[in-house]
Amino acid sequence: MKVETKFGDSKVTIETGRLAKQASGSVIVTMGETMILATAQASQEKREGIDFLPLTVDYQERFYSVGRIPGNFFRREIGRPSEKETLTSRFIDRPCRPLIAKSWSYETQVIAQALSVDDKYDPDLLAMLGASAALTLSDIPFNGPIAGVRVARVDGSLVVAPTQAQLETADLILIVAASLDAVVMVEGGAKEAKEEDILEAIFLGQKAVAPLLDIQLKLAKECGLAKREIPEVIRNEELIAKVKADYQADMLTALTTKEKQARQKSVHDLGARVKLELTEAYPENTADLSVAVHELEGEILRGLILEKKQRIDGRSLTDVRPIQCEVGYLPRAHGSAIFTRGETQSLGVATLGTSYDDQRLDTVIGDTSKAFMLHYNFPPYCTGEVKRLGAPGRREIGHGALAERALRAVLPPHDSFPYTIRVVSEILESNGSSSMATVCSGSLALMDAGVPIKAPVAGVAMGLVVEGDQVVILTDILGDEDHLGDMDFKVAGTKDGVTAVQMDIKISGVTREIMTKALAQAKDGRLKVLQAMAKTLKASRTEISPYAPKTTIIEINPEKIKDVIGPGGKIIKAIQAETDTRLEVEDSGKVTIYAPTQEKAQAAVDAVRRHTQSPEVDKIYSGRVVKVVDFGAFVEILPGTDGLVHISQLSTERVQHVSDVVKEGDVFDVKVLGIDKAGKIRLSRRAVLEDGGR
Repeated sequence: MKVETKFGDSKVTIETGRLAKQASGSVIVTMGETMILATAQASQEKREGIDFLPLTVDYQERFYSVGRIPGNFFRREIGRPSEKETLTSRFIDRPCRPLIAKSWSYETQVIAQALSVDDKYDPDLLAMLGASAALTLSDIPFNGPIAGVRVARVDGSLVVAPTQAQLETADLILIVAASLDAVVMVEGGAKEAKEEDILEAIFLGQKAVAPLLDIQLKLAKECGLAKREIPEVIRNEELIAKVKADYQADMLTALTTKEKQARQKSVHDLGARVKLELTEAYPENTADLSVAVHELEGEILRGLILEKKQRIDGRSLTDVRPIQCEVGYLPRAHGSAIFTRGETQSLGVATLGTSYDDQRLDTVIGDTSKAFMLHYNFPPYCTGEVKRLGAPGRREIGHGALAERALRAVLPPHDSFPYTIRVVSEILESNGSSSMATVCSGSLALMDAGVPIKAPVAGVAMGLVVEGDQVVILTDILGDEDHLGDMDFKVAGTKDGVTAVQMDIKISGVTREIMTKALAQAKDGRLKVLQAMAKTLKASRTEISPYAPKTTIIEINPEKIKDVIGPGGKIIKAIQAETDTRLEVEDSGKVTIYAPTQEKAQAAVDAVRRHTQSPEVDKIYSGRVVKVVDFGAFVEILPGTDGLVHISQLSTERVQHVSDVVKEGDVFDVKVLGIDKAGKIRLSRRAVLEDGGR
């Protein structure tokens, strides 16, 4: 069966019953010539003893989808997903996960594969649509459907489902995922957009996905499987109530311990004491003891916030934790900064490189490159844990992408600052919102490195606690508030506007009223952070680090490019080797020179000028004899440019034989007498000698 609807400037179809029929839910989603196969499957056996939803979501791109063979050595899609695949998997997972009951303990897997990709529409949001449709059709108890859409502002107007060409000129791009009732996820960035513009785009996106939700429901009504029963959770409610009553005061004391490590130890010790004191009386219900302690922890934290407007670290609802900043901490780095907010600390390090350092990406849309990269590292010691070190996971890649988006909006144009820029955030301590600390440390590190950013950027994470009609929004949330709360809404930007947002929720959705208040409260928090940062460094340094490569840009005649490159790159390689520089020559004639010192940069400039300048009449040049003939000598006055000194112009005296006066390799000054229409150059040594030259 196939359903379809108009969407943006195109048509979206969802088909089921043709491919992958053994999967519990399987669909093909098509828009233009882009096609996604999405499947959903759950195991038949429960996983016992887990306290999380065993859901995995994977998005995969196939190079055959664009008629290409992978560019790697193996010529196949290698096992490790690309950054694009990882980020897409994350933003499909995030809105779907809250819509499956936590008590669902069957291994559940969603796979979305890009089978065909055109150059007009990005397949990622079609993959989200396919994942939702597959879950909706399957026997998995999914409380959907959902759908996602991009909203971009192009030439001042908001556009739903923009094309790739429109995205290139947009100054605001948001991904909005929504269910039938509310917005469930937001991700995106902007060039200092106002909060009201962000809201307008979000709720335009929510309205726009309605047709995509309707066709999923229509398809499920005709072809959907009966949903499986959610496993009944059998608990000893009497025991759980007893724990909550008997240990409430102790939990309140433990949970309001100021420092994170001490607080975690107090809560852990209380849990151990509960088990020690009650296991003998309730030997069959030891698992319920852990559940009771965890629920008691959540009830007290949320109760303090809702009833007393008090947080476990003593702050008010809108307070930002104390901030400390330091720049120039690493002596050899091009730029560095330590940003500490409460018990969250990020060391940001900025490195400037040349165009040779651009990140090359082999993707289904073609080979691309990045001149700005932000890498986020989260070692286990930052949370007082011991774990195996490995490659960056989805969390690290996702947090890095968010911070990268926040800072990219204020970077100078590459034409005026032609450096490749890498920022690394080392999270040294973590107690909530390390991604926003990364934005702050990264901004300070860029300024310390002398990168002329448009304005400093800061970020803050907002939280939410909802119980019935009670709604409380928190500024600068702790790790516990993130874990036990209902929303994590990160907002980054300058004093003038928002540059990046990311919202994840654990409830069914948030209203416009809640989001409006959260954005306004986030702006106040962001301004407080920016004020604290300004006390350390207000703007970018006027000079880059002495350890950073020096950049010099000159313009040459495009017709002379071949003279700089030389056959097989011989000349440009020689210039680079002789001057210890790197040269980048563009078709327009723009030459960018990267050098370790200004002196070496000038040496490269002089070398390029020698190879590209044209001889001028009446100008004197130092030349080298390259060939001797009976009627004169050919003298090279510029690299690759020579002229004839006639025998009559070799000396102030009469010359019988050329070889009596000069030989190959001799160096002396000559004057340009003239250049004919064919470009032949007439030179004179006699004119120089008559003027007292050599």
